[in-house]
Amino acid sequence: MRARKLHLRRKSAVNMPDEPFSDLNITPLIDVLLVLLVMLMITIPAVTHKVSVDLPSGASGTGTPVVNKLFLNSAGTAIWNDIPMDSDRLQTRLDMMARDPAKPQLHFETDARARYERFDQLVAMIKRAGVEEVGFVGNHQFANWDVP
Repeated sequence: MRARKLHLRRKSAVNMPDEPFSDLNITPLIDVLLVLLVMLMITIPAVTHKVSVDLPSGASGTGTPVVNKLFLNSAGTAIWNDIPMDSDRLQTRLDMMARDPAKPQLHFETDARARYERFDQLVAMIKRAGVEEVGFVGNHQFANWDVP
């Protein structure tokens, strides 16, 4: 085996073999394994954590549910099942609906030109009344914002 001399700045000689270094460098392998171990330690608690959700069963339905329709037109008038309502009468209807044991649904639709302030007032009324079965219908009209 021939060795060559490598001269450093201090003029000292270091013997270097002419053959390639054949030992395995395991430092990168250890780094990768440590990263995998940390990732495993982080993801295991997330996998074991579960949230229970009560899903409705199909057998409990006795038929088609009662649906009440609330529409807000561009003038700000609330229309309950095709009957225009003022705020007091609407609040009374919403309260009666919330107390109904049959749990009727409320389908709420808004004209695209209606003021957001009035929409917000009606949503607050629905929430105060305690109506739980609410669906927002007719949202397809808001799909294109650039169309007048």
